[in-house]
Amino acid sequence: MRLAQRFFLYALVALGVLTVCAMIAVGERARAAGAADVQRQVASEATLLARAWHAGDAASTLADSIGRALERHITLLDARGRVVGDSQERDLAQSWLARYAALPEVVAASADAAGRAHAGTRDAVDAPEIAAAARGPNGVVRVAAPPDAATAAAALLQRGVLLAALVGAAVAAALAWLFARTVARPLTELRDVTRALAAGDLSRRPALSAPGEVGDLATAVHRLTEQLGARLVALEAEEDLLVALSESLTEGVVAIDARQRVVRVNEMARQLLRLRESVPFPADHLPRDRVLREAMLDALAGSATGPVELRLDGRVLALTARPLAGGTGVVLAFFDQTTMRRLEAMRRDFVANVSHELKTPLTAVGGFAETLADDDLPPAQRRHFVETIRHNAMRMQRIVDDLLDLSRIESGGWRPMPAHIDIAAAADEASSAAREAAAKKGVRFAVELGPDAAQLWADATAVRQVLSNLVENAVRHTVTGEVVVTARRSASRGGVWLGVRDTGTGIPAPHLPRIFERFYRADPGRSREAGGTGLGLAIVKHLVEAHGGEVRAQSAVGGGTTIEGFFPDAVP
Repeated sequence: MRLAQRFFLYALVALGVLTVCAMIAVGERARAAGAADVQRQVASEATLLARAWHAGDAASTLADSIGRALERHITLLDARGRVVGDSQERDLAQSWLARYAALPEVVAASADAAGRAHAGTRDAVDAPEIAAAARGPNGVVRVAAPPDAATAAAALLQRGVLLAALVGAAVAAALAWLFARTVARPLTELRDVTRALAAGDLSRRPALSAPGEVGDLATAVHRLTEQLGARLVALEAEEDLLVALSESLTEGVVAIDARQRVVRVNEMARQLLRLRESVPFPADHLPRDRVLREAMLDALAGSATGPVELRLDGRVLALTARPLAGGTGVVLAFFDQTTMRRLEAMRRDFVANVSHELKTPLTAVGGFAETLADDDLPPAQRRHFVETIRHNAMRMQRIVDDLLDLSRIESGGWRPMPAHIDIAAAADEASSAAREAAAKKGVRFAVELGPDAAQLWADATAVRQVLSNLVENAVRHTVTGEVVVTARRSASRGGVWLGVRDTGTGIPAPHLPRIFERFYRADPGRSREAGGTGLGLAIVKHLVEAHGGEVRAQSAVGGGTTIEGFFPDAVP
């Protein structure tokens, strides 16, 4: 049942109860007032009749005529107390008529010389009546009215009260219905608005035209909605900021609640931990690593952990675990140290390689220099030792020069200055230094240019250095056959693949992915004997990548090697 209906029903019940109570109260009052009024009437009538009764009047006829006229019970008693006239004599026996003289009002009136009326409540047969008796010159006159005379007046008054109550109830019911509708409509609207707010719809607003306290409530709900909307907007902005911050971190962040459920995880953590589930999900779905589990459980118990190192899927991660305030959960932070560890290993390898590469020629230079200090050394041997010292000094010079070139390229201190390069001319110029060594081995040179690949857009110095390093490597590892400079256009990518193909010894497959690392050699002893520094291919890789391109190598043991670099038409 709706509020308006309940309010209307309660109003009707209240009006009904009030009407019944009013009718009871009015009825009682009306009966009492009616009885008093009838009592006064019969007293006045008794007094008047007592004075108007003359000695010559026929008492019986007088009683009958006056009783019919006044609709009263008239009894006339003489001075000796005998009933000489009664309007109801035919209905009563003479023995009962004799009892009227003993009625209290008759006795009192007989003794009252002033002729005042005296009230009575019973007749001769002990039936209830409203009576009064008064003494006159010829005797006592008793006038009585039935008790329902007062009841009739009360009933008439009650009917009037009931009619007025019905009219008032109808008017009150109409007003109550209107009032209920007036109150219920804004309350219903407030109910709908609060339900919408609970469901997350902050666009709903209550009307502010409701009267009284309901209007105040509507105003309060409207202000609450505005404040709630503003706070939710602020929370959403803060949430967006928090998400943006967590997603911009280079660290993986995982938040776990007290029930060991992952409630937040950023993209970096998903990549590091190989997570695919949508939050929330159980913490058991995290990698089953002992260090990780112990750190999480310790943090849930209130103890911070870290940073500690763990290895997952070939990655080296630094883990830090911190408990949240109030024991509500824990935050795990993962920092990927794989690159750092690789760089540290590369640095150690680089230092070791540089030391190793420089140690041999330095040892040779030092040893032969000490030998040259001997004055008895034959001139021919002295010249041989000097030539050896010069050769090792040039080797160290090439290593230092290559290191400087590589450092300048890697640090960003060198930028390509692209121009249109004639590939055939650049190949001829780059191979000039290696032609003598190739001629001694019987290795032939060739240039193969594909359609639309006679030129490329690149830095001229970089192209000559790339070709020079590739040609030198090819001649160094080719005993017989040919070394071919190749160029072909890639229509799909918009650029030219420039490289060198040889028919040399080839590179074993396990070594092929690492040949572009500094100082890496598939056959270290042979490369040093041939005079290589181990930095040529690393320089080639960085020069090509500085143009926005890439390098690749194909080789088979005994089937030769092809190394190519892609130069895009537009240098970034």
